[in-house]
Amino acid sequence: MIKINLTSIEEEQLRSVLAQHPVFGGHPAELYASLLENAGTCQMKAGDRLFSEGDVATQYFVMGSGAVEMFRYSIEGDERVFSIFERGEFIAHAAMFMPHGKYPMNARARDNVKLYVLDRQALHKTCHRFPVLAIRLLSGMSMNIYKQINQVHWLTSSSAHERLAHYFVLLQQEQKNATVIIPVTQKQLAAQLGIRAETLNRILGEWQQKDYIRGKRKEWELLDIDYLNSLSGAAKRTF
Repeated sequence: MIKINLTSIEEEQLRSVLAQHPVFGGHPAELYASLLENAGTCQMKAGDRLFSEGDVATQYFVMGSGAVEMFRYSIEGDERVFSIFERGEFIAHAAMFMPHGKYPMNARARDNVKLYVLDRQALHKTCHRFPVLAIRLLSGMSMNIYKQINQVHWLTSSSAHERLAHYFVLLQQEQKNATVIIPVTQKQLAAQLGIRAETLNRILGEWQQKDYIRGKRKEWELLDIDYLNSLSGAAKRTF
């Protein structure tokens, strides 16, 4: 990755992205001046690695365009995609506060990508100068921990059918379309849901026969949303 200094136009674009973020938005100009010290941009092509698990974490990123996937390898060597980041989203800002100072996952461009690159030391200095930013970051990270706890509980207490139904329901809500596009391979999806690829294929075939869904590979039309919602309901929480 080659970082290039921000142009004045790019700096304004980055400030605009920050201003719209729930954590980084709504702060005085002095905070942004501190936060953007040593900031820059970089371009990546599909398949390029942004960082690898265990690399020294000196920078975090804001998505300008394209998509980046965060993944880890299982003991068997299979990839498990944990999340996909798109325009306006932050990558690895939580890693800037980890005591070991290393990235905990791998990050790879899914297509041609532009990223804004921000500096760890500048973030630390800004949090010392503006405690309100530190409190917001803690709040956001705490909420992520809460979501992960819920996800672990769901994965260990639900059936394969329930997990897949919940995945489809969330995907439909996110994409706002009865026909959804799965953003990962079926093998990666199976790993994400904690099931075998053969089990995933069996459930998809079973649901097609019963007219709950229709499609193939990554594109699926959800024909019976009520049924999928009924299976997914156990994952919903009151807060």
